[in-house]
This record gives sequence, C-alpha cells and structure tokens, in this order.
Amino acid sequence: MGLLIALTALQVLAAADKDTLTLPPNFSKYLYEFDDCDACGCSASGGGMGFSSMIDKNFVGVRYFYQSYTSRDGIFRNSPWIDENFNTMQVWARVPVTKKIQVSAQVPYHFHNRDLSTGHQEINGLGDITVLGLYTAFQTQTDSTSFTHTLQVGGGVKAPTGKYDGANNGSVNPSFQVGTGSWDYILAAEYVIQHGNLGLNAMANYVFKTENSQHYQFGNQFNYAGTLFYHIQANKLTLVPQLGIAGEVYATNRQFNEELPDTKGDILFGKIGVEAGLGNFSIGLNGMLPISQNLTGGRVEANYRWSVNLNYSL
Repeated sequence: MGLLIALTALQVLAAADKDTLTLPPNFSKYLYEFDDCDACGCSASGGGMGFSSMIDKNFVGVRYFYQSYTSRDGIFRNSPWIDENFNTMQVWARVPVTKKIQVSAQVPYHFHNRDLSTGHQEINGLGDITVLGLYTAFQTQTDSTSFTHTLQVGGGVKAPTGKYDGANNGSVNPSFQVGTGSWDYILAAEYVIQHGNLGLNAMANYVFKTENSQHYQFGNQFNYAGTLFYHIQANKLTLVPQLGIAGEVYATNRQFNEELPDTKGDILFGKIGVEAGLGNFSIGLNGMLPISQNLTGGRVEANYRWSVNLNYSL
C-alpha cells in the first residue's frame, strides 16, 4: 500500500511546476540508481537490488552480487532441473555534473556457471556498460514542512560491450549470457518522501531493448521497487537499515522479428538490507527472496539474490 501511495504521489509531482530549491540535508544518502536488465530478459545485472549507496552522495566503489536459479535442462515436463549460478563483480560510480544533474556508470564483469546433462558450462567476461543521468525535477524545502519530497527523472543507455553467444539461447534460460549484443535505452524515475529519519523510496524504470547483430531481441523490461529506510547516527558511525519489495516484468523475446514462446515473465521479491558508513568508507549488504514468480512458463525459478558493496565517498 505504501508503494502505491508513493507511486501515485510521484505522478502528481511530475505534473507540478519545477522547484529550484536545494536538496534537503542528508537526502542524497537515500538515493537509488537504476540498472538496465536482469536474469530473465538478458544478461544478469542485478536489477531491483538497489543501484547506489544510501549513505554516499558521490562515490566510486565495487559491488559483488550473486543470483541463484534452478532451470529445466530441456523443453519437456520430465527434463531434469539444474542449478545456475550468476556472479557479477561491478565497478560503479556516481558523480555530479551540475547541482541538479547526476551521472552514474556501471561496468560489470560476469562469471556464470551451470551443470547441464551434457556437462559443466562456464562463461565469463566483461558485461554491458551502463551510463545513466538523473535530473532533480522537484524538491521541497527542508524547513517548509515536516515531510520532504523529491522527484528525479532521467534516462540512459546500455552499450553492447559484453559478448553475446546465440548458442546459449538453445537452453531454457536464454539469459545465460555476459551481454545482450544490443544497444538498450532506459527511462527512469524516482520519488522519495521523508519524515525525520524515516523515509520511503519508490522507483520505476523501463528498458527498451533492440535487436542485436544475430537478429535476437530480448523483451523490454519494467522494474519497480519500494523501500522503507531509517537513518541511525551513532557517534561517527552511520547505519541505514532497509526493508522493501522489488518487481520485474519481462516482455517476450523475439528472433528474426518472431515472438519466442515461454520467454516472458514476472517476479516479485521481498528485500532486506543495511548500510554502514565510517569516514569516507561505507559497506552495504542486501538480500532478496522471491514472493511470487512466473518465469519462462515456469521452467526457470529464481531462488535468491544477495549483494555486498564497498564504496569510497568522493
């Protein structure tokens, strides 16, 4: 219910006149970024896990995240289930361009593995690099109300720097890739409402995916999330616990402009996490468990995801 209220408020704020006031103190500690895709529509990149530090305004850092899936090795009902392990090490950063514009960049390296009936399979390599810009379209004064509101909108691009191998699409899980081979484009929005140390972050983004050179096109993707957070200051140590939900909806994949059956899907996660900051350094830990899911006609099941990050504040 809180997420629905926040998203409704986002729509109202988007139609309001732009405000030129400065950000409230500490607001930037709670910002999220947006990623481009996840493990059903393309190469795994951790969409929905949160894509920026909730403590550092501007930073450079590294993040590792792991995704566990169970998939059918074949197209028949009696095909065996196999485990698929998606691992990603990511260099990420966020820097200010102007007072109201921020740019983030994410450079992933993937190393995935699974055990098929025909043997063990591993793939690794540089993934698709994402660059995203966000513009602060609306914000309230800190001293004008007991609640503060901020709306950011923006967009970005994902470059096909990761290798795409069409042979992997013969499996049930076509996202066993390190790249999509396509240029993809992102529209993003985020709304934050805060009262004292307690706040709610609601975000949504849509990814437009294009056809790659091998005439394969992953389906467009819609991501959304709502996260409650609480800011705790204990001497020089900052703690920000978080609790929320995250969802992903994937459209049907296409090949040679023909729709491929059982390639769309949707999933809803519950997520929990915490960040701790001391001096210029911060560390974060997040975990996600599926609440409901229907991926590739039920032949791919997400088990869990978790991530850990280490950042240095600029």
